[in-house]
Formats: sequence, C-alpha cells, structure tokens
Amino acid sequence: MSEILSNFWKIFKFLLPAVPMTIEITVVAFILAALLGLVVAVGRVSRYRVLNTFFKIYTDVIRGIPLLVQIFFIYFGLGRFLNLERFYAGVLAISICYSAYLAEIIRAGIGAVPRAQLESALSLGMRRGQAMRYVILPQANRMIVPPVANEFIAILKDSSLVSIIGLRELTRAGREYYSQFFVDFETWFIVGLIYLAMTLSLSRLVSFIEKKYQLKGYGVNR
Repeated sequence: MSEILSNFWKIFKFLLPAVPMTIEITVVAFILAALLGLVVAVGRVSRYRVLNTFFKIYTDVIRGIPLLVQIFFIYFGLGRFLNLERFYAGVLAISICYSAYLAEIIRAGIGAVPRAQLESALSLGMRRGQAMRYVILPQANRMIVPPVANEFIAILKDSSLVSIIGLRELTRAGREYYSQFFVDFETWFIVGLIYLAMTLSLSRLVSFIEKKYQLKGYGVNR
C-alpha cells in the first residue's frame, strides 16, 4: 500500500508544475472568448442586416467545426504565416471556438430583456449603443452569468486538447510521464483526479454565482 501511495505521490509531483499552464490557458482563452463573443452577440442583434448575417455565418461555421480541427488549422495552417507560438495558437483556437457558443448565450440573454426596456431608453434620448450598454446588457448579465460560468468549466476541460501541438499543460505532462516510465493506469488516474479537483472547485463557484444572480421566475430555487 505504501508503495502505491509513493508512486501516486511521485506522479503527482511530476504533474503539478503543469497545472499553472492549464489554468493560464483557460483564463486567457475565456477572457478573449467572452470579449469576442460579446462583439458577435451585439452584431447578431444589430439592425444592420449585413452585420447580422455575417455574425450568424460566423457562429454557424465555428460551432460546426471540432475544436481539435481548429487547433490544427490555426497552429499548422495560419501558424506558418503568422509565426504563432504553441501557447498563442492554442489560446486563439479555444477562444475563437468558444466565442461562438458564448455569443449565442449572450444573444439569448439580450433577447430575454423586454423590448420595452430598449424603447424606454431610446425615448429618454439615449443612443442605441448607450441603451445597449447601460440598460440592456446589465439586465441580460444576471441571466447569462451562470451558463457563461459553465462554459468556463468546459474551456478548462477542453484545454487538454492543446497537448496535441506540444504545449506542456496537464495532459501533455501526463503523456510525458507515461512515455518515460510506462505507467498507464496510475498516471491517468492522477491526471483525472487533478482535473476533477479543478472542475469541482469551479462547479462550487458556479453554484454560488447561480444563487447570487438568480432571478425570480428563472431556474430552480435551492
């Protein structure tokens, strides 16, 4: 038993230095995805048909292509011309992919705000952009925060895909340990436990956010 625990501890110490990279990829990709998703969502509800159509095509195309394919395309395709490092290529691919999903969440939140709110803001002399910023988005925010937080957890798990281009995050570290010591079950068991610990921690945070931002008539009281 002591030998098994010793092996687990050895694997854990080998994997632990790769955890900060996993967190960094997740945080940076989420921030970029949220910003891009906001732009796309606003474009999707724009009065200008060209913008609306363009961003609709964007979300359809991005959501229709697997993330792994996008990583390959950006790193091996665009990367040759842009000279992208592994980190930037991986983050860019994840942020573009998830921006399409976040855009639809934000768009749904905007659509859930009663039309009268926009009309009232316009009648008070606000420009449409000001009404969106100061009236519509703050109200939509209360409804979209929980699902957006769940997308953050999804990005954390999908960050493992960037290991395929050689970026040393948690999954890549697990592959390195296995290739050196040929320890299969124990290695991936510890990798899974570390991911589980991170996702459970974030799930607790999401539950807190859901309760904090819960609106009467939405969701289930807990």
